[in-house]
Amino acid sequence: MTVLKEKHNKNTKLLIQDSITKELLTRSLQYLKAGYPIHFIGPSGAGKTSLALALAKKRKKPVMLIHGNHELNNKDLIGDFTGYKSKKVVDNYIRSVYKKDESVIETWRDGRLLEAVKNGYTLVYDEFTRSQPATNNIFLSILEEGILPLYGSKLTEPFVRVHPDFAVIFTSNPDEYAGVYSTQDALLDRLITIFVDYKDIERETTIVSEKVDIEKSEAKVITTLVADLRQECKKDTGPSLRASLMIAKLASEEEIPIDGKDQDFQRLCLDILAHQVSRCMESNKQIKTAEELVIKACENTKVNEE
Repeated sequence: MTVLKEKHNKNTKLLIQDSITKELLTRSLQYLKAGYPIHFIGPSGAGKTSLALALAKKRKKPVMLIHGNHELNNKDLIGDFTGYKSKKVVDNYIRSVYKKDESVIETWRDGRLLEAVKNGYTLVYDEFTRSQPATNNIFLSILEEGILPLYGSKLTEPFVRVHPDFAVIFTSNPDEYAGVYSTQDALLDRLITIFVDYKDIERETTIVSEKVDIEKSEAKVITTLVADLRQECKKDTGPSLRASLMIAKLASEEEIPIDGKDQDFQRLCLDILAHQVSRCMESNKQIKTAEELVIKACENTKVNEE
């Protein structure tokens, strides 16, 4: 399990906030303040995790980040006994008279969910549908009864009450993605689910331009060809904004001209995009077809001075 605990003002990813994003964050923050968990769902690379972290930052509380995976279990979330600690005291106050007191106790370590619940953190549960539904059942008690059951922990308390400042933000990919489990209706009914899709060309252009510090006209060349290739894919497996950022960053660092007819630029685009595009091809010559589409998309783009 990959876990990041951070203060609200440190180490969060930069999110370029246009008017639409700001409005979405404002709405979502209002829902969280009212006590409702937020669930951002959408295709890979649409910016769900960055959006969730930006929303968590607005609460001005410590943030706990948990990544969903099929091996996640209650011990990871609640905690577990990690070993034993012994203590031995020898009293030789009177000569030739020894008093020895020895004790052994188990050492307990809180899991990340228990720590967040007890202390009122903001929990970001990223790609939670990659965890098994049985593992996620624990959130039903948290969201409905306001308690965290201490299943199988051997602790004296049967549960811990949820801190009033605790809040949770979920992110997930659609059910058709590989490695994703279907979520229980009982859990989804307790979430405010907001679909996060790819941004339009202008918004993606602004993000790439500001994050990589290149001209908007150059950023638009990249986002346009990536968007064109995305349209070739019938499923949500096409190249995302991440691909645009990769191309922009590498072209800038390696001083490769952002020109669709430049061979070095075409080679860079092939390396980053061909495999992603090939995944949605149905022909027997998937990679060859994908490469042809990438080159065609490159040659159809041009830099427009703004």
